[in-house]
Amino acid sequence: VLGEHLRICPQGYTCCTSEMEENFANKSRSEFEAMMKEAGRSVQTTLTAQHRSFDSYFQDLLNKSEKALYDAFPSMYGELYTQNMKVFKDLYSELRRYYRGSNINLEEALNEFWTRLLERLFKLLNPQYHITDEYLDCMVKHAEQHRPFGEVPRDLKVKATRAFIAARSYAQGFLVGSDVVKKVSQVSLSHECTRAIMKLMYCPHCRGMSSVKPCNNYCLNVVKGCLANQADLNTEWKYLMDSLAVVADRIDGPYNVDTVIGTIHMRIAEAISNLQENKDSLTAKVFQGCGNPKISTKSSSSEDKKRRGKVPLEAKSSAQALEMLVLDAKGNLTALKTYWITLPSNLCSKKVMASSAADDKCWNGMTKGSYLPEVMGDGLANQINNPEVEVDITKPDMTIRQQIMQLKIMTNRLGNANIGNDVDFQDASDDMSGSGSGDSCPDDVCGKRLSKSPSTRQPETHAIPKQSGHGISGASSRSSSSAFLLLLLLSVAFLATQHWCR
Repeated sequence: VLGEHLRICPQGYTCCTSEMEENFANKSRSEFEAMMKEAGRSVQTTLTAQHRSFDSYFQDLLNKSEKALYDAFPSMYGELYTQNMKVFKDLYSELRRYYRGSNINLEEALNEFWTRLLERLFKLLNPQYHITDEYLDCMVKHAEQHRPFGEVPRDLKVKATRAFIAARSYAQGFLVGSDVVKKVSQVSLSHECTRAIMKLMYCPHCRGMSSVKPCNNYCLNVVKGCLANQADLNTEWKYLMDSLAVVADRIDGPYNVDTVIGTIHMRIAEAISNLQENKDSLTAKVFQGCGNPKISTKSSSSEDKKRRGKVPLEAKSSAQALEMLVLDAKGNLTALKTYWITLPSNLCSKKVMASSAADDKCWNGMTKGSYLPEVMGDGLANQINNPEVEVDITKPDMTIRQQIMQLKIMTNRLGNANIGNDVDFQDASDDMSGSGSGDSCPDDVCGKRLSKSPSTRQPETHAIPKQSGHGISGASSRSSSSAFLLLLLLSVAFLATQHWCR
């Protein structure tokens, strides 16, 4: 057949009817989209496996600390523990909720724990007095300046907040990365791309050359044109991978979660011991400031409220497990850094089975021979002269632009976690792609918290990591300001593009 009826393949002698050509076009489209999803699933599997490993490790640390507290405290403290069990349970519940992404102010949760514990213990340690709620309010105000629990609350607050901030940002980063890959892998091919893929993969069949493989450079130009928007993820994707690697070092370094999270129960025991040792002087100071409370008419045996035999508390280290987790994660993060720009060559070599670049007997889109055009660069802007795919570089894919913004937001969160700053997250039940804002607690102002009411919090600008491709190296007020302006400009540009593209 002369082939004048062909609309995609080169017109010339052919064994394909119009119907066959259309079937091949549909087949090539579905096959290529399946290749994209398969490649994406591989990355998703890697990222979700990393999340699962760390999440399991972290939750196990928290569970063991809580169990150690429940096992040891009854015999150590008697009623001091049994009558205050809910205070301890609530603390661990809040810690879990925070880690899972609830919008909780962790420092306020810790402050609340120490306040409630002080109120309860003060009453139990002074059973001969009738102590009202109003008196407790006064007691707390006077007692806090005397550090009733010693240095434990402040030290734990600084260390635990850093560890939890890093841990939850780290865990969230893997999920956001996986979610971005999932959403981008579902972006459908354009009409022009479908034609180009058909011409690449099935037009040789219509010319009786079914055994001839496409030229490698020809395949690269087609796939780079089809995945031009996806390649634009590369820069922010690399920053996310680098940021995760840097926070991994924090988790296994200065913010060591094994040491901090695994010893929470021990720090609480230390704090209670401090309170017991300072009970008499603390009580005297409170009475001096708040007055003497009334003597209680209820008889009470104080023997069970004193500490019984001291039970040694231990923290079983899992430092080696953490080190292995971090090493494995960093290896995978390094391997995934170039995913978006190496995707075309991976698809061409592994899926399309293109011929080698030097082969002069490959399918070049017209016949069997060499492919002469140069290979295009990566990304949308470089496709303006793509000889194989007509790409409108003025109309970026909005779904992919949204995912680029999600990568920026997550990298920003990790940048804050790297310097110990808190960032509000959505609840885990919310859509993973939502944006976040938050508040921070530098070392020198921990404890000087704002009201719990979100409406009274001052907004904070978050520093974006140093965009050198080598991870995060700290932040200054100047980088925080520029990061804020950058995000603002990007948001405006994004909205303007949406309007313009309608």
